[in-house]
Amino acid sequence: MTAGLNTIIYPVKDLARAKALFSALLETEPYADEPYYVGFKDAGQDIGLNPNGHAQGLTGAVPYWHVSDIRGRLAALVEAGAEVLEDVRDVGNGRLIASLKDADGNLIGLLQDPAA
Repeated sequence: MTAGLNTIIYPVKDLARAKALFSALLETEPYADEPYYVGFKDAGQDIGLNPNGHAQGLTGAVPYWHVSDIRGRLAALVEAGAEVLEDVRDVGNGRLIASLKDADGNLIGLLQDPAA
C-alpha cells in the first residue's frame, strides 16, 4: 500500500535557472535551497530539483510514491519487470529513496520516511 504520489523530482542541469523557473511557476520561494537539492511545497506536493539527477540515470521527472516498506515495494516491482536505476539510499534524516524504470522506460520513484 502507498500513501500516494506526494513528491516529484526533476533532474536539472542548471540549478539556478530551474529554481527561477519553478519559483515563477509556483509563485513561492523554495523551502530547501542547497547546492545538491532545491525543494518547493505547493498544494501538498513536494517538488524537488536535483542537479545530480542526470548523472544518476534519470531522464525526466520522477514521481515518488510514498511507501511504508521501500525494500518490499522495490523487490515487488523488480519481480514484476522493473529495472532498478538507483537502489535504496538514505538522502538524509532517515528518508530513503529508490528509482526504477518500467518496460516502457517510465520512471518510478519510491520514498520512505522514517517512522514517526
